[in-house]
Amino acid sequence: MPRVLLIEDDPSVREGVELGLRRRGHEVRTAATGEAGLTALGEFQPDLLLLDLMLPGMNGVQVCRQVRETSQLPIIMLTARGDDFDVVVGLEAGADDYIVKPARTEVIEARIRAVLRRIEEPGGRPPVEFHGDLAVDRAGLGVAKSGRRLALAPSELKLLLFLSAAPERVFSRQQLLENVWEHSYHADARLVDACVRRLRNKIEDVPGSPRYIQTLRGFGYRFGPL
Repeated sequence: MPRVLLIEDDPSVREGVELGLRRRGHEVRTAATGEAGLTALGEFQPDLLLLDLMLPGMNGVQVCRQVRETSQLPIIMLTARGDDFDVVVGLEAGADDYIVKPARTEVIEARIRAVLRRIEEPGGRPPVEFHGDLAVDRAGLGVAKSGRRLALAPSELKLLLFLSAAPERVFSRQQLLENVWEHSYHADARLVDACVRRLRNKIEDVPGSPRYIQTLRGFGYRFGPL
């Protein structure tokens, strides 16, 4: 079972989430502050980080940014304010998903599994595909641009693999939420938009004039090198 690091300052939430995940077989380490969480990160080596957005002192966005400087560890942000601008800031900082508190353990467990689930290789497709100067290695789950390997967060990699598997096909935000984030209900489209912006910053020569991931206003996104 995946090892989970939980950084949460509310004792009741922290204990409840920890107990629920341990009952499901996860090894869990907890921290009450961002600073303590970063220390535990190096010691514990988790498979996924559950990160509260509103931490005292060093907040969740700052923690997320610092983690992303050196690691592509999957990150799910916990927030009690699902409609806040802070959620967008957290997603832009590199979070792969977010959960509005309070949330049942089953929901948290499902999100953890969705973020960590490896993408299966579609039958009949070559292990490495070339799209312009992008090389997509589906078997090795890697992406390179002009021969330089890119460090993509899990949600960014999943989005790119999904879109590039069907070049020129337009996908709505809801379709992307269902297939990449595995949200079966009408979820927040900001997850998609924030991930697209982060991905463009990594794969596009000019993110403001994208060559690979194109927006069709009113419809969604498609992959297709120009």
